[in-house]
Amino acid sequence: MKKAYEIADRLMEWVSDLLLRLTGSPSPVWDRIVYGVLVFVIAIVVGRILRAVVIYVIHRVARYRGGYLLKSLVEAHIFTRLTHIIPPLVIVALLPFAFHGTPVFLKLIEKLCWIYILGVIVFSINTQLSVFWKFYSSRTALRNRPMKGMIQIIKGLLAGFWVIVAVSILIERSPMALITGLGAFAAVLMLVFKDSILGFVAGVQLSQNDMIRSGDWIVVPGGSVNGIVIDVSLDTVKVQNFDNTIVTLPPYSLVSGEVQNWRGMTEAGGRRIMRSFTIDLSTVKFCTPEFLEKMKEIDVLRDFIEKKEAQQQRGVVENTQNSEGLVNGTIETNLGLFRAYMTLYLQHHKFIGGQMILMVRALDPNDNGLPLQLYCFSTNTDWVSYESIQSEIFEHYAAIMPRFGLYPFQNPSSRDYINAALLTAGHHPDELWGIPFGTMRQAAPSAAKPASSATPPQAPQPPIPPK
Repeated sequence: MKKAYEIADRLMEWVSDLLLRLTGSPSPVWDRIVYGVLVFVIAIVVGRILRAVVIYVIHRVARYRGGYLLKSLVEAHIFTRLTHIIPPLVIVALLPFAFHGTPVFLKLIEKLCWIYILGVIVFSINTQLSVFWKFYSSRTALRNRPMKGMIQIIKGLLAGFWVIVAVSILIERSPMALITGLGAFAAVLMLVFKDSILGFVAGVQLSQNDMIRSGDWIVVPGGSVNGIVIDVSLDTVKVQNFDNTIVTLPPYSLVSGEVQNWRGMTEAGGRRIMRSFTIDLSTVKFCTPEFLEKMKEIDVLRDFIEKKEAQQQRGVVENTQNSEGLVNGTIETNLGLFRAYMTLYLQHHKFIGGQMILMVRALDPNDNGLPLQLYCFSTNTDWVSYESIQSEIFEHYAAIMPRFGLYPFQNPSSRDYINAALLTAGHHPDELWGIPFGTMRQAAPSAAKPASSATPPQAPQPPIPPK
């Protein structure tokens, strides 16, 4: 204290002499003003110099001898933040010697300095808690412990403690008296401003946990929210649905309920395709050598069939994790071969992500047959492009299926009933329209056609309008 007084006294004398030489007359008011400005400049310069020294030393230690925890503290700028307390300490130590008595302006500056110092310490402790949580949560023993909520509660309590102490410093009252008065006042605030307080707290949670951002596609199950977030504030969240309607909802409804955010899909660069056809089980059969030879005409299947046949001759049975890199599929049945074909087709598709999960799988059979599902990811996440890619794949899926002797299940329609009645009445199939593709076997070239099919069926005539 004595040393600080000597430094301040010499600095004050130097300022007074300088102003006396410049103005020619003593002026105590200007002496104090210039001295105060000079103290602020000195505080900033000293703080900068000490900050540079501390940062240099800490970085050198962390680079050569520091562990993961020290390096994490350096990356979080803990020591840089702690050096912010140096300028207010210099101001508190030197500024009072320029004033006689205790003027109101000096007391206000001292209060602000102490509030700033306390705030730097509190928020530095909060940052250290975040670093410690990140460090210890990476360990196996603490990875699944629900400690993140406790850390957030402690950080909130420290921030609240700083606010209470700051107010008590400003009004020069005991913090305990302030807490006692706030207890009764908080009950009234909770009743009157319940929705505003809930919205404020939920908005802070949304921001701190990075749950919702502007531009995110979110869906609230069971509600009318299915669109893009256009605005996020502490009390409202605006969502533009895909029908261009605007939905405004309070933030606490997104915190207290279930919300589906599609941001992960967009950032991952792949949108899932998961659809299936139901295969008629009566069309699933074993593959004959003749059928396999015929399927070799499909370029993408030729190598697969030949390698699988070579594995069979060696007595090797590998359908998954194949040592020769073959896809998941078999050549025992036409359905297994079709699974292999669809997998190869998807692997060679331009807009299907090869690094993501890709499989063609059979689901549980049901009353309608055996569902065969495609599970893959489109590399184009745009809605219109995604639907186009998905439609293209399933159009190919439906068109190529009969070539493997497989047919999808479909409930009969009125046309099926009419065709069945006409066949029962003795009409030849060539006379009918709408016979399902692949229903009739192709006749041999030398086989004679029946007499009923000698005359080709007449084209349907438009109805005659009434006179």
